[in-house]
Amino acid sequence: MRTLIYLFIGILFGITMFKSEASSWFRIYEMFKFESFHMYGIIGSAVFLGIIMIQVIKRYNIRSFYGQKIEFPTKDKSVPKSIIGGIIFGLGWALGGACPGPMFTLIGAGFFPILIVLIFSILGTFIYGYFKEKLPH
Repeated sequence: MRTLIYLFIGILFGITMFKSEASSWFRIYEMFKFESFHMYGIIGSAVFLGIIMIQVIKRYNIRSFYGQKIEFPTKDKSVPKSIIGGIIFGLGWALGGACPGPMFTLIGAGFFPILIVLIFSILGTFIYGYFKEKLPH
């Protein structure tokens, strides 16, 4: 049952991404050239809603769908780490034309060349996992 719920939410997310043009390579290209507010509006709305929802969950001790307590572990606050990670993520996003969410949306919409980007993003994840202990964090 849990898998079906996740599948339904994923399909709904994909439809929303596709219909809002958040998975459009042209919209992403416009964003990186600072020619359009469209993507910044979508990302900004997501960040704003995320902040509000996290605060509501923390203040009212909202539990998960299965009754478990939702916890937010504290993270190290490191500006250089965030800047370097953001640059690497942004470069991959700009070169690939999609971040992880829209990659699956584009595959679902029938844009199969994005499979190359997906394969190399998974490969990059494995490479990071292999070298994680040796990298400065």
